[in-house]
Amino acid sequence: MSIQTFSERFDASYLIETPLDPARVAEVMAGEQSSGTFTRVAGETDELRARTRALVTRVDEFESVGEPSLPNAWLARKRVDGPWRRARVTISFPTANVGANLPTLASVVAGNLFDLGEVTGLRLESLALPAGYRARFPLPRQGIAGTRALTGVASGPLVGSIIKPNVGLSAEETATLVADLCASGLDFIKDDEISANPDHAPLVQRVPAVMAAVRRHADRTGKQVMVAFNITDETDAMRRHADLVAREGGTCVMASLNWCGFSAVETLRRSTDLALHGHRNGYGAFSRHPLLGISFQAYQVLWRLAGVDHMHVHGVQGKFAQEDEEVVASAKDCVTPLAPGIDDRVLPAFSSGQWAGTAQPTWDAIGHDDLLFMAGGGILAHPGGAKAGVASIRQAWAAVAAGVPLDEAARTHAELGQALAFFGGKAA
Repeated sequence: MSIQTFSERFDASYLIETPLDPARVAEVMAGEQSSGTFTRVAGETDELRARTRALVTRVDEFESVGEPSLPNAWLARKRVDGPWRRARVTISFPTANVGANLPTLASVVAGNLFDLGEVTGLRLESLALPAGYRARFPLPRQGIAGTRALTGVASGPLVGSIIKPNVGLSAEETATLVADLCASGLDFIKDDEISANPDHAPLVQRVPAVMAAVRRHADRTGKQVMVAFNITDETDAMRRHADLVAREGGTCVMASLNWCGFSAVETLRRSTDLALHGHRNGYGAFSRHPLLGISFQAYQVLWRLAGVDHMHVHGVQGKFAQEDEEVVASAKDCVTPLAPGIDDRVLPAFSSGQWAGTAQPTWDAIGHDDLLFMAGGGILAHPGGAKAGVASIRQAWAAVAAGVPLDEAARTHAELGQALAFFGGKAA
């Protein structure tokens, strides 16, 4: 292979904490994740290193701290003490080391780095890919434009809800609820992440029953509601269930990304044109510690390379632990192309504690409505019923797009007024 092949590179940036020299630790990271190990070995020639070694391109050191973020037996054995120095480091990797291999890409930019003895904290913050490398991976089959086309929503947010109760409903009971939700005016309905193929409502029964209700609604109204069936399972089962959804006229399936894994989602993407709704449940285990894990920017890069069409970002003023700033940054990441000249944007899916009252802060923060806005209690618990709950959300988004304060819009929109009075400032 020519040296020219190795000229294309991708960059990964990290936040690290260490009692050692951060620049030296960055070199250890670069070596460990490319051609090197803790010592020079036979076969590691200068020519090989020149072709394949990762390069440290930047080190920005910050203020040190007095206590380590994480325990470290390696440093303890060496009796290395603080202060603990923090730095942001950027490492450039040859794409040829990896090829179009998503699980290996994840192993290179993360993998054993989290276990390095030299660090008491390490977090993968961002990934930047050259256009040629990004083009070697699949694009979203539907993305924002395709999802709008499938649902008939040309502009404004797609309004969605989640089937509740989360579990326990039979296939027939689920279909009845879906029929009611369709009648309420929704664009999108999804299964809960913990309800996939349960004994009381197996997909082989649930998909035909639900899609019969969706088709009846479409026949009456002309509106094709998108239903994201949770097909999280092993790979062959997911492909089989995606085929079932397609045969029944469905347009979307959902997978719990972290638990299916890159390979399963890539295989699913290759086997279906259905919109893939990427649910990130479990992401908090990768992200909640500020000196450990993977930031959403890097996380969503990896999953977009797998070909998903929608990505969960949680919700502004929601019920989960993330700060609003993180939610907003995540939504912006989803609509930012991964490389110049490639439209691979995916639909950010807002959920968790959303209701009419969170439309304004969401709009204020992101400035656009290319999003899926899902509410469970914000729709189903509305005092006027689900139809009024959907109406309140649409009224809220129309008001904020027009620059009208919600309390002013509520004077002429009863459903919005009821939502503001009932939910107040609390998460629904």
